[in-house]
Amino acid sequence: MGLFDTLASWLGIKRNEVNVLCIGLDNSGKSTMINQLKPSSAQSQDIAPTIGFSVERFSTTSLSFTVFDMSGQGRYRSLWEHYYRDAQAIIFVIDSVDKMRIVVAKEELDALIIHPDVKSKRIPILFFANKMDLPDSLSSVKVSQMMGLENIKSKPWHICASNALTGEGLKEGVDWLQGMLSDFCLILMLPLL
Repeated sequence: MGLFDTLASWLGIKRNEVNVLCIGLDNSGKSTMINQLKPSSAQSQDIAPTIGFSVERFSTTSLSFTVFDMSGQGRYRSLWEHYYRDAQAIIFVIDSVDKMRIVVAKEELDALIIHPDVKSKRIPILFFANKMDLPDSLSSVKVSQMMGLENIKSKPWHICASNALTGEGLKEGVDWLQGMLSDFCLILMLPLL
C-alpha cells in the first residue's frame, strides 16, 4: 500500500475516481487497449470498432478510472471536444505502423492542445505508440518526433511503446498516469488536512 493509499484509508476517503478520455484515429487499438486494462474476468473476447463512444471502468490500487473510448473515425472526431472539459487525463493512441496517417493524428493532437477546455489545464497526456509488434512499426522515439511531442510544454506527457493485443507497455503507461493523477488528487486533498 502506497503513501496515498495509506493516507486515504486513514482519512476514510474512497479511492479517487478520474475521468480519462481515450482518443486516437480509427484502428489504432484504443478499444483493445482498454479491454486489456480491465480485470481478466471483465474482458471481452470480441472487440468491435467503436461507433460514437463507449464507457469502460477499471481500477488500480489508488484510482478508479472511467474511460471514455472515443471513436476515431473521421465523422465522429468532432465529438471528442465535448468531453475535454470533464477529462482529468487523456490517453492518445497512435498506430505506429500507419505512417501515412500519423500526419492526421498530429493535426488532431494540435487541435486538442489549443482547444479552450484543454489549453488552460495542466492535464496529463499519455501517448501509446501502439502495434510495436508488427513489422515496419516506428519506434516510440520516431513517433514522438513525427507527432512533435517535444513542443508540448504546458502539460506533462509520456509516450510508451505498446502492443494492445498482449498488453505489453500498458502497465508502464498506466503507472505513469496513476502517478500523475495521484499527485494531483493529493494536492487537491491538502486543504482538507
